Amino acid sequence: MAKHYSNLDLVCHCDAFPYEKTQPVEYAAQMRDTFLVEWSDSSDAADTSAVFHIGYMLRAVVDALVAIPKPVLEAMGLAPDVDLQSAIDSTKTVPLHQLLRLQTTEPARTAALARLFQYWREAGTFRVLRGWRNELWPVYGRHGELLFSAERSAIGFLGAVRYGVHMTAYVRDAETGDIKIWVPRRAADKSTYPSMLDNSVAGGLMTGEDPFECLVREADEEASLPETVVRANTQSVGTLTYIYITDERAGGESGYIYPECLWLYDLPLTATTVPLPKDGEVESFMLCTVAEVREQLAQGLYKPDCALVLIDFMVRNSLLSRAEEPAHEMIAKRLHRVLPFPGPHHETLYTD
Repeated sequence: MAKHYSNLDLVCHCDAFPYEKTQPVEYAAQMRDTFLVEWSDSSDAADTSAVFHIGYMLRAVVDALVAIPKPVLEAMGLAPDVDLQSAIDSTKTVPLHQLLRLQTTEPARTAALARLFQYWREAGTFRVLRGWRNELWPVYGRHGELLFSAERSAIGFLGAVRYGVHMTAYVRDAETGDIKIWVPRRAADKSTYPSMLDNSVAGGLMTGEDPFECLVREADEEASLPETVVRANTQSVGTLTYIYITDERAGGESGYIYPECLWLYDLPLTATTVPLPKDGEVESFMLCTVAEVREQLAQGLYKPDCALVLIDFMVRNSLLSRAEEPAHEMIAKRLHRVLPFPGPHHETLYTD
């Protein structure tokens, strides 16, 4: 018999990184092979007050980093004299700020990291780099500054916060008030989550992109939605924050840690405005009733983050009431997790 997923199952699957206080055993197990990535606001190595964390690095990535010969590190523009192994053994942290200390500007740090990731790509060290996208994603400091950007397919090596935009496009019946939601199916040849159901429009936020402008671009590229319609009718409805741990469907190795923030939008459409595939990312669109969407969710047919967006949509639009969802309060908290790293995301409801 096929598994039936509750809404809380779907939320917990996406917000999968253990909570330190309420899941101490699970958290300790996760951190045995997970290392915090360190940055500093100061060039003074003795100024510990300036040190903060920007991400999570898995043991496999740490081992690959330690194994790079010093002359190769130097050729990349990374500091070859950093004793990574000692830092990792003594503090369980990766001092990325020390490794990049020779690069004093954001573009220079971005270029040095690009050389590192390209080295691993050419060596075939990590399968995930087969999905190289030539898209740069931002990593921020604690004062809102851009520290550097990283290739999209490599951002999981740093476990830094990722940003995206997701939109739910829907049609409301003028007489009954019933809602139908436009649901796309991802292309079968996509490198990540092929053939799974998705949100009406979704995309990753590249360095320097405004969330709404990213949405306008993605709405055209993925769904052929006219810019005038999107700009005139889209409603900004907040954010979702969670920490995902990848599985094999994400492309490449599983287990990468993705703290994520999604900017959310709703778009009411008339019956005559029909989304259509354009750039090959989407195979087709379906106009689904809320009952159909709920059944699709229960069958686990959606990309994990997209399931969260639809659950949030139903909560906000009173399509999922407290009376019928006993985990309503926990779901609301888990959809707005406080992320432990800096960046332009909202720290709202729930830490533990």
